[in-house]
Amino acid sequence: MSTSDPAGTPRPGHALLIRDLLHRVRAWAPGRTIQYRDRVTLTYAEWLGRTARLGAWLGRLGVRPGDRVGVLDWDSHRVLEMFFAVPCVGATLHTVNVKLTPEQVGYTIRHARDTVLFVHADFLPLVAGLRGFLGGVRHVVVLADGPWEAPEGFPVAGEYEEGLGSTEPLASWPDLDEDATATLFYTTGTTGEPKGVSFTHRQIVLHTLAAGMALAVHDEPMALRSSDVYMPLTPMFHVHAWGVPYIAVTLGLAQVYPGKYEPAMLLTLIERHRVTFSHCVPTLLLMLLRHPSSGAVDWRRLKLVIGGAALLPAVAREAMGRGICIVGGYGMSETCPIVAVSHIRPGLMGEGGEAGDAVDVITRTGFPLPLVQARVVDDAGRELPPGGEGVGELVLRCPWLTAGYVDDPAASERLWKDGWLHTGDGARMDADGYIRITDRIKDVIKVGGEWISSLEIEDVLARHPSVAEAAVIGVPDAKWDEHPRAEVVLRPGLPAPTPRDLLRHLHAAVDAGALHQRALLTEVAVVESIPRTSVGKIDKKRMRAALSGSVVLA
Repeated sequence: MSTSDPAGTPRPGHALLIRDLLHRVRAWAPGRTIQYRDRVTLTYAEWLGRTARLGAWLGRLGVRPGDRVGVLDWDSHRVLEMFFAVPCVGATLHTVNVKLTPEQVGYTIRHARDTVLFVHADFLPLVAGLRGFLGGVRHVVVLADGPWEAPEGFPVAGEYEEGLGSTEPLASWPDLDEDATATLFYTTGTTGEPKGVSFTHRQIVLHTLAAGMALAVHDEPMALRSSDVYMPLTPMFHVHAWGVPYIAVTLGLAQVYPGKYEPAMLLTLIERHRVTFSHCVPTLLLMLLRHPSSGAVDWRRLKLVIGGAALLPAVAREAMGRGICIVGGYGMSETCPIVAVSHIRPGLMGEGGEAGDAVDVITRTGFPLPLVQARVVDDAGRELPPGGEGVGELVLRCPWLTAGYVDDPAASERLWKDGWLHTGDGARMDADGYIRITDRIKDVIKVGGEWISSLEIEDVLARHPSVAEAAVIGVPDAKWDEHPRAEVVLRPGLPAPTPRDLLRHLHAAVDAGALHQRALLTEVAVVESIPRTSVGKIDKKRMRAALSGSVVLA
């Protein structure tokens, strides 16, 4: 849908624009604070002024509607300012994934055609080494937390705070087309170069409203409230930190931004600022819970949404045992990202539901948000009936899904085959409306003609008291086509089980009916660490690559 008249002039007052997410907080919470690490404290009134100054400074830097502006920074108040100022002047914000390889970082800057880069001083050597990728970059601006020095022979256009301080705030944000591209980032996917994923003003505003409503209206197991203190534990370069910063600003929540992710500092900030709401991948949660300093944190006030990977029952119970109120959510880079959250539906557990029942619900993949249509389809695109045992691919429709990959029409067509966004996730739909992801389609293990879920084996292994984490992939097998291979990291300071002990643990789950009997073909390897992607997910692609060229027999 266009918001322009036939002459192409935007219709003010009707478009869904990111600038309008700022209106309420001006009067609602001007004195609430946005904290950056242990360095900066701003009221919303001060932060709004800085954001307007940034909007004006972007114009001085030559940024025009349609330009792309890149940022390489740790999670900070500065990035939050860019979340709003860059798209509100009509440009596109490219949040550069600083965890990619240098070559991939350079590729994304060149592919995005960034014209201005805002670069934290920590990343100046990285960017200076990418000169061959920076042909379209007109200015590099330094983001500094202290003294800094530009690499020799690498020109910069100044420092962020100096630029803001020398600029008068923009009097008002311009009228724009709601279908103008607001944000851009790159997802590594499974093959080839990173793929660009973009979202418009309209999509971000609709996601903010729908996700904010879904998080706020349910009491079980938790709700987002205007009195909450929010701190992201998901990087801001990854799908706008799941879009929650936009929700937090819209509602005027007190916010804390942690800068570089250092476990001890994260724990300090959670306790010092009494953080009550956050979100992260399961591996980061476990890292924090098992950190030596975690005992100094009062976890009982924290409400946590887990996504990016399955919330296993064993992980949920460990978190709940520390007093954390936890729930699973679902989305992907292409979905902006939140499309489902596992709130507990009224009456689902009956009167006096037990904790075990709650764990069963909150560790489901999620109940679709308002406006989200979700189906599970077979290979021919036919919808599988809810409540059945059949597993198919989860496909989605809603107003905030990406239109496709930037400059990649073939991949975009595959993504939107038959008019539905194809997630690549194997799933089934429960009779009561919840989605259950059984596995990534490429991660399902075919054992002698039977499909085995790697997630189910991982969950059983994670229940062993000496197991810190587990990841399971399928490997070639001369007899069975494939068999499961589990890589297991053990908890320090506890008795170390042997692979045979862990197989006995799996055997008990098979005997209890919790696992398919062919899970007993699992090969178990105890390892020091499990490879991860740039956003902390288990990287099964790298696990497979490490074993490529060999056939492992059971």
